Amino acid sequence: MSDQDERPENRLRRELPDEVPASERESTAPSEPRPEPQRDTAPKAAPLPEPESVPGAAPASDDHPEAAEPAPTGRQRLAAGLWPPRLTRAQFIVALLLFGLGFGLAVQVASNSDSDSALRGARQEDLVRILDELDDRTQRLEDEKQGLEKQREELQSSSDQAAEARKQTAEKEKQLGILAGTVAAQGPGITVTVDDAKGTVESDMLLDAIQELRAAGAEAIEINGVRVVANTYLTDSGKTVSVDGNKIDAPYRFKVIGKPQDLEPALNIPGGVVQTFEKEQATVSVERSNKIVVDALRQAKQPDYARSSSR
Repeated sequence: MSDQDERPENRLRRELPDEVPASERESTAPSEPRPEPQRDTAPKAAPLPEPESVPGAAPASDDHPEAAEPAPTGRQRLAAGLWPPRLTRAQFIVALLLFGLGFGLAVQVASNSDSDSALRGARQEDLVRILDELDDRTQRLEDEKQGLEKQREELQSSSDQAAEARKQTAEKEKQLGILAGTVAAQGPGITVTVDDAKGTVESDMLLDAIQELRAAGAEAIEINGVRVVANTYLTDSGKTVSVDGNKIDAPYRFKVIGKPQDLEPALNIPGGVVQTFEKEQATVSVERSNKIVVDALRQAKQPDYARSSSR
């Protein structure tokens, strides 16, 4: 019989072994169903987020398990570059000069603001009085200029120039004697009395009063019997004041020769002499007079080194 005539079931039987071992049969036997493992129904914890990597930070290695320190930020690097300062000698000198310039400008601005604030808070009549005083000073300077020009013209036009020169020299000597305090003087002026009951008036306040009177056109000044001249100095001597080494006590009495209409307003300007004394709880009285006599004299001092340069 040929292979083509062989049936399929015979071919299958021939290919399968005749007997199957018992162990294989047991293994092939249907096994009992095993119990399924219990599933964990508890919610799982969320995984921890991995640490973000910092730009520029070095990764942790096995040798250094700790996390590496983050790199400094731009602000930290800028602060480290600025402090501590690293100045050269030239930079230090420039900074010192700039500081001195700024300090000087601040002081100048502060002084200007103080004077401006004093005038800004002044009353209208005070401002008018200050303006009148400035006009009077300008007029005095103009009169003095005209007088000098007149003297020059007289000298140039006089037929006897020598006699005219002697006459003007004598007049000039009298004027210089009044200014030097070597001759007595009289004329219109004012009397200023400063009553300092508490002893708070100091020498610099009296000196400011003298300077203000001179700026207002005072030609002769006497204070408590002491003639005030160009080189007069005032010092504090305990509770009293010394003028050229002569102690004077309160009340301080000024005898001033000059134009009363100019002298009195100069003392009463805002922030001036009178207000300064009143801040120290001293009282000031000013009296005008048509005749003030200044008879305290100073001895003429011959200069040791200065000589006339005229020929």
